Amino acid sequence: MANFRKLTALGGAATLAALGAVTPAGPALAQASGTSDYRNIIGNNMRSCAPGGGPAIRITVNGIKAASGKVRAQVYNGTSTDWLASGKWLNRVELPARRGRMTICLPVPKSGNYAVAVRHDLNGNGKTDIRTDGGAMSNDPSISIFNLGKPSIDKTRFSVGNGVKSIAITMKYFG
Repeated sequence: MANFRKLTALGGAATLAALGAVTPAGPALAQASGTSDYRNIIGNNMRSCAPGGGPAIRITVNGIKAASGKVRAQVYNGTSTDWLASGKWLNRVELPARRGRMTICLPVPKSGNYAVAVRHDLNGNGKTDIRTDGGAMSNDPSISIFNLGKPSIDKTRFSVGNGVKSIAITMKYFG
């Protein structure tokens, strides 16, 4: 069992390198309309996730290992072409890490399907350190070395309406 956990964590660590329940019915897939829709670094404005706000995703990140380094959350269109593709994230929030639990608000351009990836850069060096950094994804998919740490969009995608969608995800670490 310990070896399986290490393999699972190793697969999750591979997903970290990509970071710089399926809803077949529901809103149409959200699509970026141009390159300016991608790579928006924003602050953690919780007012966007207050009642009456949206469309936005209120993310509760659980299991943060330590209050050191930075936690980065990125939202992607819920498409296989955008999911974890370099530079294809829509909005990013980066904050000093807090041990245990953090809440992050990620606005989205419109209702549709999205997926979220979170990374904990434990030492704050801006690089992926596979043995120490943590990672998580929407819907907490199983991650293993067999899928190279990149679960399909079908395992991470979820629907956001015109309001605020609340999700919880749990960090995974190698060690």
